[in-house]
Amino acid sequence: MSKPNQVLVEIEMPDEFDQFRLPEGVNERLQELLDRQDRGETLTNSERKEAEGLVNLAEFLSLLRLRILRVWREEQQPA
Repeated sequence: MSKPNQVLVEIEMPDEFDQFRLPEGVNERLQELLDRQDRGETLTNSERKEAEGLVNLAEFLSLLRLRILRVWREEQQPA
């Protein structure tokens, strides 16, 4: 059975974990698209793809932020 490829990426951790969030304008656009969809409006194919991509990006950034926070907390604990 083959193992999935793994890549180790080292990043410099910013002082603020909030930097791993969608920028305000991008988040507002995502909310606009989701609100329209919730109201029953049909999104164009382009808008639907845009919304899906932004949701995926937001989820990725959230996961990254949580993993960084976990590592940071582990490093702060005395040995």
